[in-house]
Amino acid sequence: MTDARPNKLLLLDTASLYFRAYFGVPESVKAPDGTPVNAVRGLLDFITRLVTDHGPDEIVACMDADWRPQWRVDLIPSYKAHRVAEEAPAGASGPDTEEIPDTLSPQVPVIEAVLDAIGIARVGVAGYEADDVIGTLAGQALWAVDIVTGDRDLFQLVDDARGVRVLYPRKGVGDCDFITEDVILERYGVRADQYADFAALRGDASDGLPGVKGIGEKTAAQLINEHGDLAGVRRAAADPASKLTPAKRRGILEASDYLDVAPKVVTVAPDVPLPAFDPALPTEPADPEVLESLAARWGLGSSLMRLLDALDEAH
Repeated sequence: MTDARPNKLLLLDTASLYFRAYFGVPESVKAPDGTPVNAVRGLLDFITRLVTDHGPDEIVACMDADWRPQWRVDLIPSYKAHRVAEEAPAGASGPDTEEIPDTLSPQVPVIEAVLDAIGIARVGVAGYEADDVIGTLAGQALWAVDIVTGDRDLFQLVDDARGVRVLYPRKGVGDCDFITEDVILERYGVRADQYADFAALRGDASDGLPGVKGIGEKTAAQLINEHGDLAGVRRAAADPASKLTPAKRRGILEASDYLDVAPKVVTVAPDVPLPAFDPALPTEPADPEVLESLAARWGLGSSLMRLLDALDEAH
């Protein structure tokens, strides 16, 4: 990291954003040879809007070096298992998606090459998801952090006192919900620091997390509030004198093996060993010749120029 103390760090959940771009921009957006580049150009347009609207001093494109880490699968074998319709390429992940669409996976290396040539820091670490990179960077930051993601799991990182919030896109990134501690409490009935326990108890079908049978979102929130955290809920289930209903008690006790490991799977890793990188907003392309070649090869045109202009104006 740099010695400067900038006032805002923008962390991009890159796969979440390029999936959103892919499904939001028509496949008719193509390179000169007819290859779809809708995810590439859509992501560039997203970053342009984010830089323009939020004025970050630093930006990091966080990557899924491993979208389904083995250590999480070892703990819960069903973790994202339904998404493995076939061996997914490295760096591929996305919300509620069974497999990588054929026309998206070839665009991922292009995205990576373009970000590198522009000079936007791109960080992925073997054995970890982008969420973990984001969690580690947010935890280390000494200034305000905006996390841009469509993944609710990252709500657990929200911390008003430290200026960490989530920008949760509704459609494009120009229309985001600003997720703060108050928003989480209003929507889910739990505090941000209780969100991971709440999510483990509730489960999440999109991530292959079964949760506890018979306990949905409202009941999970009620139990967390009544007993403080997941450990408190489990103590109540083990105590015959507690006021838990027989059905809730039975469900929690029967889910003991799952609940032993779910918090580690659900909780974003705070201690990813990060490589050296420069998060500063680039003042000029890191590799102008490569960028020019990529722009011509993939027909990036106005999307790339808008981003370069936005980066220039941001300084």
